[in-house]
Amino acid sequence: MTVLALGTVVSGFAAARPSAADPRSQADGDERVEVTVVEISGYIDRIQARFLRDVVTDSTGRDLVVVRLDSGGAVVGDGEMRRLEQAIARAGAPVAIWVGPSRSARAEDGAERLLAAADATGGVEGVSTESFELDLDAPTLGDFIVAIDGTAGIDVPTEVVDEGDGPPQRRLASNVRVSFAEPSFAQQLLHAVSTPTAAYLLLTIGLLLVVFELFTGGIGVAAAVAVVCIALGGFGLGALPTRPLGLALLLFGVFGYAVDVQVGVPRAWTVIGTGSFVAGSFLLFDGLSMPLLAMAAVLGGVLLFMVAGMPAVVRTRFSTPTIGRESMVGEVGTAKTNVSPEGVVTVRDAPWRARTNRATPIKAGDDVRVAAIDGLLLEVEPLDGAAEDYRERARGGPRNG
Repeated sequence: MTVLALGTVVSGFAAARPSAADPRSQADGDERVEVTVVEISGYIDRIQARFLRDVVTDSTGRDLVVVRLDSGGAVVGDGEMRRLEQAIARAGAPVAIWVGPSRSARAEDGAERLLAAADATGGVEGVSTESFELDLDAPTLGDFIVAIDGTAGIDVPTEVVDEGDGPPQRRLASNVRVSFAEPSFAQQLLHAVSTPTAAYLLLTIGLLLVVFELFTGGIGVAAAVAVVCIALGGFGLGALPTRPLGLALLLFGVFGYAVDVQVGVPRAWTVIGTGSFVAGSFLLFDGLSMPLLAMAAVLGGVLLFMVAGMPAVVRTRFSTPTIGRESMVGEVGTAKTNVSPEGVVTVRDAPWRARTNRATPIKAGDDVRVAAIDGLLLEVEPLDGAAEDYRERARGGPRNG
């Protein structure tokens, strides 16, 4: 991804630069000049800060390190930023920072501090750098590298190239080799999840999958995915300025939805959960904002999952082979736990949440009869003294009690 992005912006000079196997490069006898390009985009988090610090610290033997910067700020502490500034100032090779590649690129807040520590700076006309004034107007990264030749103690050999279809242009000399420093896959992944939207989405998905597993009985693929999502989302939240209150409201919102999933129909807890989840979404990050469209999409997905999806899943999980829930009224089962006033009963070999419709508690192991059904909750009564089942009355069967 990084190679493709940077390869596009340096294509202007890379085409004129012969490869290492080119006879001209081997014949000129000039010492090879090493230029390393590194891309820093998005918020500067711990991953990017340490990666850039490692690159500039290990730059001994290189002739130039160029940072292509597009960042709205830093989400690391002041101490981490100072260490990064010091590493840039004391690097083994000159460090130049170019803000680009488009006019929408920026170097704001903490990211702007890196410009002051660099040996040379440049960027596309119109980019945002708040109070820092860039030294050059370089429309491409290649133009920037060529333009800083001989300035700020940076010596990057250039040559004039006459292509015959326009005025001669100055390009990098044939002995200049440009390479790209890339973070590892793990570093790229952790940086990707350390954005407000990604961390928020991963946390939400993980919490929903936890609810899914709790109500479907058993641990499966969903549980494994939930663990991964919560772990990655948690890392992202840890890397960002996260408010504990916002996180607590999100958790409470999911809990509110789960209460009504247990009942089987949306009620007051669904309203409470929605309000809590919306408030938590707005308060989750301190000083950072998420796109409203992303927040609306996540909230819509949560509502659809909790109000429509989960009740259907629970009904399917605990459904009986007989068509129609009303057929269960009058069925006899056994209390699996104490029902006082709520508990779990077994009817037709399936566990159900139950509530006694009488004041007398039902003990575990006692026989019960289903008196009514409220959503996914069975209303049961003790079999001894229970009302007569209409099906037994129609068959002329014995009366209870």
